[in-house]
Amino acid sequence: MGASQFLTDFHHVATFGATANDGVDRQAATAEDKLSRDWFAAFAAARGWELRVDAIGNMFALIEFKPGAPYVLIGSHLDSQPLGGRFDGAYGVIAALHAAERVAARVAEDGARVEFNIGVVNWFNEEGGRFPPSIMGSSVFAGLMDEGEVLQVRDLAGVSVAEALDAIGYRGADPRPAVAGYAEIHIEQGRILEREGINLGAVDYSWYTQKLDIEVLGEQSHTGATAMADRHDALVAASKVVLLVHDVTTKFDDEAIVSSVGRFTVEPNSPIVVARRVHLVADLRSESPEIVAAARASLLDDIAAVAADHDITINVRDFDVRDIQAFPQAGVDLTGKVAADLGLSVRPIRTMAGHDSVPMNRIVPTVMMFIPSVDGVSHCEREFSTDEDMVAGVDALTNVAWEMVNGALSESAA
Repeated sequence: MGASQFLTDFHHVATFGATANDGVDRQAATAEDKLSRDWFAAFAAARGWELRVDAIGNMFALIEFKPGAPYVLIGSHLDSQPLGGRFDGAYGVIAALHAAERVAARVAEDGARVEFNIGVVNWFNEEGGRFPPSIMGSSVFAGLMDEGEVLQVRDLAGVSVAEALDAIGYRGADPRPAVAGYAEIHIEQGRILEREGINLGAVDYSWYTQKLDIEVLGEQSHTGATAMADRHDALVAASKVVLLVHDVTTKFDDEAIVSSVGRFTVEPNSPIVVARRVHLVADLRSESPEIVAAARASLLDDIAAVAADHDITINVRDFDVRDIQAFPQAGVDLTGKVAADLGLSVRPIRTMAGHDSVPMNRIVPTVMMFIPSVDGVSHCEREFSTDEDMVAGVDALTNVAWEMVNGALSESAA
């Protein structure tokens, strides 16, 4: 199956949840997500591959070469951020489906004996936009999150993960496949590859991540009738917290740490009521755990001061903390070898973002690759990677998968 069919499939999947500005809104376990899942299932069924869906909604399209052998999984996720891009996640899944088909054809044509089977995975809720935290399905698979607890996580409308998966028919009960390795290809979501004119990035480590779940508790009152001196306005205090999160980066060297507040909800959110409660999530990331710890400590002190100034309560809880992880050097080297064979330029690269490869890297030898992102833009409708770069990435993933089913990384298993 050639490049043209891959591109046809990619651009077709981009119609599921398509937005007016060439993005997608395909949040986890929505009707739009169901469309992409149904397409994934149909792709597997048309080729006679086994389809499994586990209890957290992960989908596995499995091709057995060697009965009883574990699987090399390749894939990513099909869910998106609200008003997100077409490429983040979906590219990796569609690339994996085509790479797996090429590997299977090679086994059939050459009569090759391989060490492992191959499977393609669509992980549930990598984005975490609807159901926090992110990287949910792969983390449950890797044993890093409790399945029962995750199924009870609720979105802003009060719908649980279990209820949402049931509503679209994708809360399965199939056994999870035994896994020998994992490989994922993704858009970079940064400017390094584009700026340096390099085709492929071999991810060698991930940044340290620390989120803070922050609850600001004030007192609800009338916006017109309550004297200013008598107000305990949660929204005013929370606004100061947002600025503190933004400004904490100035206490460190340039680009040493990034920070943001992405989710922010106000109660009761009425135009004539002083807010009683605000909930927000702060995100701190750096390649240095010590810098993140220092930023966290600084924020806790400053947030306590805001609470005292406004005579309100602010509760702060550590949330979704991820250590730095090194990816196997053997996988980085394999990516370099594959790139050289294909005539592609390659360099080691770190990932500041989280990916499903991060939890998988804890349990099996894992390869993570990037293709260039135009302008480094991601998590928005303007996200873009060229057809040429996507096709080159499919070729690279195919060759990496071929090497892995032949045992290339089996000796690097922990």
